[in-house]
Amino acid sequence: MITISHRGYWKTATEKNTGLAFDRSFSLGFGTETDLRDLDGGLVVSHDPPAAGAMPAEEMFARVAAHDPGLPMALNIKADGLQEMVSAGVARHGLTGCFVFDMAVPDAVQWLKTDIAVFTRHSDVETVPALYDQAAGVWLDAFRSDWWDMDVIAAHLEAGKRVAVVSPELHGRDHTKMWTMMRDSPVCLGNDVILCTDIPETAKEFLGS
Repeated sequence: MITISHRGYWKTATEKNTGLAFDRSFSLGFGTETDLRDLDGGLVVSHDPPAAGAMPAEEMFARVAAHDPGLPMALNIKADGLQEMVSAGVARHGLTGCFVFDMAVPDAVQWLKTDIAVFTRHSDVETVPALYDQAAGVWLDAFRSDWWDMDVIAAHLEAGKRVAVVSPELHGRDHTKMWTMMRDSPVCLGNDVILCTDIPETAKEFLGS
């Protein structure tokens, strides 16, 4: 199992999606999930609609490359039509561990034409993952309850998909039960299962990954 941080490895909420959080994550060997949008014709890192001063995505890409261009990077696509800018940035910095997810379905069709892996979503809201056959992986989320079990992950793996699991604490729930289930299951051995968490060092110690 691979552990990645959520919006960088932040210690206070104001550090989310900042250079400090990214460097902390990358220096410890954790890839990250982060959010991409466009602003004034450029690509920026921002979960919410961006304002002037938002971090250029180019800076974030450079930080990844400086540590390890192969780190897993879950790029949450928050706006349509970013394919060319994201693809160019990823290629320019030689990043090899990137995948994109969370875009609108019509936009996902365009992403499938790029060289970047596309993950579809499976959750208690999106019970039927869109474009499943074409997707390289599944972003497995649980907004209202911990609804999935290891059979769900196993089924996706058997279908040839990688699986990125959203840790329960991202939605304000305790993570212990789900982490224990993942730690104790042979399904999660190997690099095709990814855990996205706010506490990556704790997760690595608990899961042994």
